[in-house]
Amino acid sequence: MKRRTAVLTAGALTGAVALTGCSASGAGPQRAELSVSASYMPQPVSADMAAGFLTITNKGGAGDELTSVSSDVAGQVTMHSTTGGAMTEKSSFAIPAHGRLVFRSGGNHLMFEGLKRAPKQGQKVTLRLGFAASGPLTVEMPVRATTYNPSTGH
Repeated sequence: MKRRTAVLTAGALTGAVALTGCSASGAGPQRAELSVSASYMPQPVSADMAAGFLTITNKGGAGDELTSVSSDVAGQVTMHSTTGGAMTEKSSFAIPAHGRLVFRSGGNHLMFEGLKRAPKQGQKVTLRLGFAASGPLTVEMPVRATTYNPSTGH
């Protein structure tokens, strides 16, 4: 009787391992699938500083982090969060799996510091976004009117 129980238990374990192997290999690796939308820069009112806004969407099954932003139009681009009216510079922002990271006026935003030229309405500014796990993305950010509000389109 003991031998029969041991054989049945070993058979059950082998079946469980085989099923686990099948499900894992069929799922493929989990990774982020990033895209950018709704990017814009209001035409700067300052000669040396501008703000930028965009949305990064992650349709993948793994999260990632935005770790750097650069542009040839500025000496540096920094990332900021705004909470309760207080602005804080951040070194990275999480982008959850099946989620998004939103940079908007009054919230998370990009600051273009040390402008090398003054971007004008109708032009585009090129950004390079760096991530912890995914490859970099290049974004063409349109320059809008100083008072542009995406919710009204003006």
